[in-house]
This record gives sequence, C-alpha cells and structure tokens, in this order.
Amino acid sequence: MALTANANETEAFPQTASLLKLARERDAALRARPGVLANGYAEDDHAYPVFCERAKGAYVWDVDGNRYIDLVLGFGSVVLGHNHRTVTAAVTRALEQGVCPTLACREQIELAERLAEIIPNAEMSFFLKTGSDATSLAVRLARAITGRSTVLRWGYHGWHDWCAPSPHGTVAGHREKTRSFTYNSLTSLNDAFAAAPDDVACVIMMPFEIDMPDAGFLEGVRALCSEKGALLVFDEVRSGFRVALGGAQQAFGVDADLICMSKAIANGHPLSVLSGRADHMRHLATVSASSTFFRGRDGFAAGLATIGELTKAFEAGQPERISALLCKAFDNAIAKSGAPMVRVGHDAAPFLSWPHVSPDLEVRALRRFCAAMLGQGVLLHPTHHWFFSLALDPEDITQLEDAAVRVLAGMVSDGAFED
Repeated sequence: MALTANANETEAFPQTASLLKLARERDAALRARPGVLANGYAEDDHAYPVFCERAKGAYVWDVDGNRYIDLVLGFGSVVLGHNHRTVTAAVTRALEQGVCPTLACREQIELAERLAEIIPNAEMSFFLKTGSDATSLAVRLARAITGRSTVLRWGYHGWHDWCAPSPHGTVAGHREKTRSFTYNSLTSLNDAFAAAPDDVACVIMMPFEIDMPDAGFLEGVRALCSEKGALLVFDEVRSGFRVALGGAQQAFGVDADLICMSKAIANGHPLSVLSGRADHMRHLATVSASSTFFRGRDGFAAGLATIGELTKAFEAGQPERISALLCKAFDNAIAKSGAPMVRVGHDAAPFLSWPHVSPDLEVRALRRFCAAMLGQGVLLHPTHHWFFSLALDPEDITQLEDAAVRVLAGMVSDGAFED
C-alpha cells in the first residue's frame, strides 16, 4: 500500500511536499505509457516514489535521484544490502553457465545440504521461486500425507486461492476448507480443530508478525498438532534468516514438520524452498509440483552466497547489534519527541504502534509518519513491519533517529495524536 499525503503533512514538512509533487508528476507520466501497470500500486495513491532507478547497500534511489535509507528492503528479502558484491558475483558466474538449464545442477544439492545443517528439521528440501509457491505446496503436501482436507491458518501466506486476502476471483470451495484462528489463543485454535473433527491436515502459521508469541503459545500449537494428527507448518518466508540463522524454530525452540522459506534466503533473488522431515518430504513424489523456472542456477547461487555471508555475520553477532541499534533509535525518537507511540515486534522486524486508539487513528498516524519520513530520506511502510540490513551503518541509524525525532515532534506539535 502506498501513502496518500494530506494537507497537514505537506504544510508541516515542506521537503515532503516537494518530493510528493515530483512523485506525482513522475508517476503520472509513467502510468500514462501504454501497457504499464505497477504491481501493487493503486491508481489513487501518489505519495510514494514507485519507480526505482538503482539500489546499493542500505539505499535506494528514485528516478529523480533522491536517495532513501531503505527499511522496507524488498519487504524483507534484502538482508545483506542491495546489490551485495558476493551475491552478485555468484549470480553472474551462474548466469554465465547458462540460464534455465534443462537438467538439475549441483548447486541444488549443495544448498539443500547447507539448509539441512543450519535449519532444524530441514532434512530434505524442494526448491521453488516465490513464498506463495512454498506455502501452497506445503498445504498440498500436508493434505496428501494426512488424507485430510481442512487447513487451519494464521498470518499472510501469499496470493493463491486458498489464502488470498481478497476473495475476488477465487472459488468459494477453496476458502471453505481453510479456517483462521486467533494468534496467541490456544482456545481459538482448539475450537478450529473441533469445527473440523479428524479433518485438519495442517496448521500453517507465521511464527509471529507484529505481536510476539506469548509464553507457551507456540509450544501449545505444536502439542495440539501432535495430539490431533495434523502437521505443523511454519511460514518462515519473513522470519527465516533474520531472527536467527536457523529461523524461528531456533529462536523459539519449537519444531515444525514443514518449513516454508523465501525472501532473505537469496538476498532478494527469486528463490523459495519447502523443507521438512524426510518422511514427510518423500510424499512429494505423489503430488504435482513443477515449473520451467524451478531449476534456475542463479537462484541457487544467490542462496548459497547469501547463507555463506549470513553464517559469518551471525557468528560475529552482527545482525543482533544492528537490529538493537535500530530499535534503540526508534525508542529514543519516541522518548525525545514525546509521541504516544511504542515500538513493537521482534527486534529483527520492528514497527511502531499507537496503542489504545482505534485502528483507523493508528493507521492515519502511521501513514503521516511514513510520508514525512520519506521527505527526510527514509523509506518505511505504514502497514508492514520494517527490517534491518547488514549494510546499515551507525551513521544511517543516527540520521534515521534524528529524522524520526523531527517528524514525531512535528506531529505532536500539530495535534496529530489528539484523538
């Protein structure tokens, strides 16, 4: 979702107004070209720059040359920094060996072996391209293994029919076999099991999003799945390779039967993987799962290079240090400005919240905050948590903190938090 600025935003922050004007003019011209449809871009949203000229390290530049510290980072896929030298070199070498080979390549085996070493329960792996590929295959596999139909889910799992946020264009039958439950409520999950007795194939869930798991919640989910004969699938498309090298299983000490990973596994290059216990994964021989592009050597090369860099970084404690500095910057900005905000989420994926107000007021405040931060050279998203990259340095974080202090203080002064 892009942002729409209002008059108060542009009056309070003139630099934002200037940037937004450029964005509107540029994007209107690009949208007017025949055949152009910017993915995920609404016709009436004009605040954000939509088209990127280039990206390097912790920064992106729009087509007018404005540089932004990027905390969206391909919605979490870029963990090392944009255009990382080691990853780019590995992908270049892979491309020189041929794009989309007819046969499998040795990098597949090497990457599967590496995942088995670092990801709990990743005894076998099947490679795909997108997070939606991995989660949808996990559901199909769970149904094949158990002979059951119903899926219990929590979180965002992609755009395929069984989980699409919007029902438009989907068949009702797909959705009728998918039931949601409430995060941090074992009672809700137990009720969902009871509504489909002996028919739940799996529970698929993000280990967390904005809220952190209550003590015992994930362990309780694991226990209920074992008791009911359903598989536990962790959707680690966002959390994988960020909260720990071994993902949320390692961070929270809870084992999953199947694990879906993408995004940070290849530093933004298209690659996803469904991994799991060997006795479960062998059932893939009985289901349909194929694509012309699943064999692309460039994705495997990117994955191997990224995991190699991440292994060194986690051993040195670098992700924890950077994420701690980032979180401290947001905490300092809140304290210095006096804004009634709180930092929420995992340190590796922080976000801001305005508690005890209506969702509409909170979203409005976050939209204004992110739009104004854009004018200060910081790229954030108002409805999606943010991320660190290993390219983020202390000077970037200081700039971000100073910008957040100015923006939040301006919002306090302007009465933006008066509900």
